[in-house]
Amino acid sequence: MTAKPVLRSPRRRLAGRGRLRERGSVTAEAALVLPVLVVLLTVAVGTMSAVTAQLRCVDAAREAARAAARGESTQAAVELAVLAAPVGARVAVDGGAERIVVTVTAEVQIGGGLLPAVTVRGEAVARPEPTGPDTVPTGASP
Repeated sequence: MTAKPVLRSPRRRLAGRGRLRERGSVTAEAALVLPVLVVLLTVAVGTMSAVTAQLRCVDAAREAARAAARGESTQAAVELAVLAAPVGARVAVDGGAERIVVTVTAEVQIGGGLLPAVTVRGEAVARPEPTGPDTVPTGASP
């Protein structure tokens, strides 16, 4: 008995050659896409940290403005703001008889210092509360 040679169709041979040419293309595509994904992830995390720092600045300014409006000293209001603000934040209190303005500013590093720092700022305004024995709260009867 003689064995017949197995003939492959021309299509199969061409398909096989195409696969050889495409070999490694997934690696090349991954090499191009991975750095882009890393940059996008870094920017996303940096944006989240900047937004978080900005919210902390607003909260710190609001807390300090409330304290100053209640009649606490400027130093006490600044200390409250420093406790609530991001590390290294600057606090400014500008007060008068009509209104008190507290501004909290902080620098946020994005991407571990790979990208430029972003400055975030929070500001709060409060009206000083009346103090003293002769003052009656609004809406209360004497």
